[in-house]
Amino acid sequence: MTIHDSHPFLDPDPDPVRRFRGRLGGAVTLWTAGDGAARVGLTVSSLMVANGEPARLLALVDPDSDLAESLEPGGRAAVMLLAWEHRDLAEGFAGTAPAPGGVFRQAAFEQTAWGPVLSGPRTWAGVLLEDVREVGWSSLLTTRLEQVTIGDDDRPLVHRRGRYVRPAP
Repeated sequence: MTIHDSHPFLDPDPDPVRRFRGRLGGAVTLWTAGDGAARVGLTVSSLMVANGEPARLLALVDPDSDLAESLEPGGRAAVMLLAWEHRDLAEGFAGTAPAPGGVFRQAAFEQTAWGPVLSGPRTWAGVLLEDVREVGWSSLLTTRLEQVTIGDDDRPLVHRRGRYVRPAP
């Protein structure tokens, strides 16, 4: 047996762009769309808000995700800020953790005109998809903010360097 002084699975040729992106960090959101058996969702942390008339929300998503495949221009989605206690839910929607019975059974959701929203007071937005473009290995979703609800976000879920971290108070 050999004892290593470094990580045994460390990439010997790391991607500098991926490492740069990981150091930026960001709030973790959950994007959902559809209703009933056609509900889909995806954890997203690569996004930005462009204020204006109308305001827009832009996001980079996996083009092979159920969310990307289900949304077409003119389609609606709900975007929620996740909290620290939603770490397991975020992993389930990201497809990196098991979700027995399906991801929508891991928490209580309420149906809205934009898609399922986590029950309880929280910050979320209803968006209308305007455009989808291929950018690098991702799909850039340009959405128009149609509805915004502001809740208490005392313990937001933040993703940085491949891990969830607690932001400083």
